[in-house]
Parts: sequence; C-alpha cells; structure tokens
Amino acid sequence: MRTKVAVIMNMAVISIVTPIMAGITGREVIEKSYEVTKLAGTEAVMSMTIADGRGRERVRKTAQVSKLYDDGETEKKLIRFLEPADVKGTGFLTCDYENKDDDKWLFMPALRKTRRIVSSEKGKSFMGSEFTYGDITRPNLDEFSYELLAEETVGDVACYKVQLLPADEEIADANGFSRKISWIGKEDFVLRKSLYFDLDGELHRELEVGKIVKLDKKLQRYKITEMVMTNKQNGRVSTFVTEQIKFSPDLPDEYFSLRYLERQ
Repeated sequence: MRTKVAVIMNMAVISIVTPIMAGITGREVIEKSYEVTKLAGTEAVMSMTIADGRGRERVRKTAQVSKLYDDGETEKKLIRFLEPADVKGTGFLTCDYENKDDDKWLFMPALRKTRRIVSSEKGKSFMGSEFTYGDITRPNLDEFSYELLAEETVGDVACYKVQLLPADEEIADANGFSRKISWIGKEDFVLRKSLYFDLDGELHRELEVGKIVKLDKKLQRYKITEMVMTNKQNGRVSTFVTEQIKFSPDLPDEYFSLRYLERQ
C-alpha cells in the first residue's frame, strides 16, 4: 500500500513539475531575478534594525550608493553607517562581479583600518545582523546547482520555487548554508522569500521581502526596499528598510574607491 501511495505521489509531482521544466530552468529563474534588480545607479538612505530574541532593538542608519560597470557585469556598492555614534563612519565597499569572487572591504574608523573580506567569510554576520556578507552581494552562479521545484504562491504573488545547492563542501562552508530555497515572482522575477538551511540541514534563516519599487521604468528594473531576516534558531530578527531612494546612473566613480571608503 505504501509503495502504491509513493508511486501516486511521484506521478503527481511529475505532472506538476514537467510543464514548468519545459519552459524555464531553475538557473534561468535565478539569473532573471538578479537581472531585474540591476540598476544603473542608485542613492539611498536605509535603516537596519536588529532585534534579539527578547525584543530588544538596535537601529543603525546607513547611506548607500551603487553603480553598474562593464555593461552590467560588475556592480560597485558603498554602504556608509551614519548613526549611532559607535558605528558612525564605518564603511563597506564591494565590487560584485558576474562570474568570479567579489572584492569586499570593511573600513573601521575607530581603528583607522580597512580589512579585506575574503570569500571564505561570505557566511559571516554583516555588522552584527542576521544578514551575511553573502546576502549583501550576488553569488557566483557557477558555484551552485539549481532545481525548479514547483510553482507556489507567496502572499498573492505566483512564484517559481527554486532550490540552490552549493557545488561542494568548501562553497557550502563559505556561504554558511547547505541549501537555499527561493520563491521568485513569475511575472516580474523579483525575489519574495528565501529559506536557508545550515550545514546540518536544519532550517536556519528565513528572508521575507516586503516593499518593492520599480525604479527604472524604461528597463523594468526593481529595487527591494524592505527585507526581514529571521533567525529561526535563536529568534533574532534583522530588518532593512529603505527610507529614501533615487535612481542616479551618473554617480561619480570616486565613490567606489578605497580612498573614498577611508575618507572621514
């Protein structure tokens, strides 16, 4: 009886997944999700709220600029902390490349020191939050395999459900997860939700996307302006909210240099 049930269930899954697989692959969905959020240039003011499991909160305000280079294959981003006083002036500069490891630097004004973030640190916490350095930038797509699992609805949005698996243990260790499942809008290809599983296969973090704005109407490019990351193992919650944002494709190149990062 159990065998018959298993066969029926497998046939049901095949009947659901096969039409999807015939039209688009999991990797293509992820590629499109990154493409639709590539903006020629942006300026933004954001707040990052970090809440522990007891409900105590810390709020940090940042200014951020980003710009595309190399026909969109490279995105450079600078995040500068504005407040509170203990993190004011701290800066994070990243050069996000299409198919190789990103360059990342963290400037700490109290130490007057800039530290390079190496690829093995992608899974580490970004400024004490539940977001990691890897969450702040796009991954190297070739470091993962992709499987289109199903079509599901998140809220009222029809989505593709895609699983990402690191290609080997070293990549899994660097990113801090053994697998990731993402829900991508079928119509606009914007991310709506992700689940991250730790190296033991247990659910670790959940990312929920709130507000989304279409910032470049000509190219149909979007910006996620609210993200909530919940640590399912310790109850900590980190929220990014964009308070102001502007489409700015002509930002000065000097913003994206180590010299500007270290300016106080």
